[in-house]
Amino acid sequence: MNSNPYLPAMATIQEVIEETPTIKTFRVTLNNPNLKKDFTFGPGQVGQLSAFGIGEATFVINSSPTRMDYLQFSVMKTGEVTSMLHTLSAGDQIGVRAPLGNAFPYEDMKGKDIVFVGGGIGMAPLRTLLLFMLDNRKDYGKITLLYGARSPVDMAFSYELPEWLERDDLDTHLTIDAAFEGWEHNVGLIPNVLLDINPSPKNCVAITCGPPIMIKFTVQALAKLGFEDEQIYTTLEKRMKCGVGICGRCNIGTSYVCQDGPVYTYAQLKKLPNEM
Repeated sequence: MNSNPYLPAMATIQEVIEETPTIKTFRVTLNNPNLKKDFTFGPGQVGQLSAFGIGEATFVINSSPTRMDYLQFSVMKTGEVTSMLHTLSAGDQIGVRAPLGNAFPYEDMKGKDIVFVGGGIGMAPLRTLLLFMLDNRKDYGKITLLYGARSPVDMAFSYELPEWLERDDLDTHLTIDAAFEGWEHNVGLIPNVLLDINPSPKNCVAITCGPPIMIKFTVQALAKLGFEDEQIYTTLEKRMKCGVGICGRCNIGTSYVCQDGPVYTYAQLKKLPNEM
């Protein structure tokens, strides 16, 4: 975006949405009109957000390239940088280095059925690709979404769920870990609900993101359903630091997440050291 990859572009926060007690979504616009006009990205690419005076952290751009009124990032409060970001409000300035990393291979997925499996904040990387596919609906086959969290309070993008549930061209399933008063959807762990849904692996791609333990058992469930490793995708943006392949903080063996990822197939990940 900038000629200097280390220099953040200044942006203005247009809106802050409190998704859950620990997750806030920031909708930002680039201040430089030329940068804003020329900015492009692919679903799954990430950006670095700057907390001035403290540091920066990596977050997926979870808006869609088909909807460019703003760039959207969702931030879970987990440390010093994210805590500072959580203090920002609409009208505040923020630094953005983006786009970084690779994108989901959405061109290769055309004509295939798609299964999204997300847990908690892991819905953010899936949302960008889901919205992109819904905006290009004729290019893809059946789209199934399974989204889960510990409780309804922990579900991000809750304001979008009713629309997704009502769409005829999207098969949406929601689940929580344990019974909750007023909850009308599935109750159970995501991998178990996935087995109940029983998606066919024929001409299908599965994309999963969430807590590592969820991904582990989701991959096992997909294998039980007949999915090959090459049919399963996930994303590892939380390992990224500098974003440009210099610092070495994100390497897994010989692979640099910021250069080769953050999007990987499970087949690619199995060839790397087990450092995740």
